[in-house]
Amino acid sequence: MLLRWLLASLHLLGLGIGLGAIWVRSRALAGAPDPACVRRALRADAWWGVAALLWLGTGLPRLLLGLEKPVDYYFGGRIFWLKLGLFTLVFLLELGPMVGLTLWRIALKRGTPLDTRKAAQWATTGRVQVALIVVLVFVATAMARGFDF
Repeated sequence: MLLRWLLASLHLLGLGIGLGAIWVRSRALAGAPDPACVRRALRADAWWGVAALLWLGTGLPRLLLGLEKPVDYYFGGRIFWLKLGLFTLVFLLELGPMVGLTLWRIALKRGTPLDTRKAAQWATTGRVQVALIVVLVFVATAMARGFDF
C-alpha cells in the first residue's frame, strides 16, 4: 500500500515537473537565444530530464509489478496502447532537442560558440510536446477509470 502510494505520488509529481520544465524550455528557446535564455533553457531541460526519470522510474514498476492493476489489464486495452503511443511520440520528438542541447552543454564547457539555428524549431517541438502530454493525461485518467475505446 505504501509503495503504491509513493510511486503514484512521484509519478504525478513528474507530470508537474515535466509540464513546467518543457514549457519554460520552449519559452526560453523561442526568442533570440542570448546567454540568459540559453541558461534558462538548459536548466529547464535538466528538469525535463528529471521528469522523464520520474515517469519511467515509477511507471514501469507500477506496470510490470502489477501494483495498480494486473499487467494483462494494461496490455489488453487499446487505451493503454494509445497512452504508450503518445508517450513514445513525445520521446521521439525529444530526440532532436535532446541531442542539440547536449551539444550546447559540451560547447559551453569547451568555450566554443553555440549553434542556435534550431532553437526556434525546438521551441515549437516543446509546445507540441506540451499538447501531447495534456492529451496523455486525459488518456491516462480514462484508462485508470476503466474506459477503453
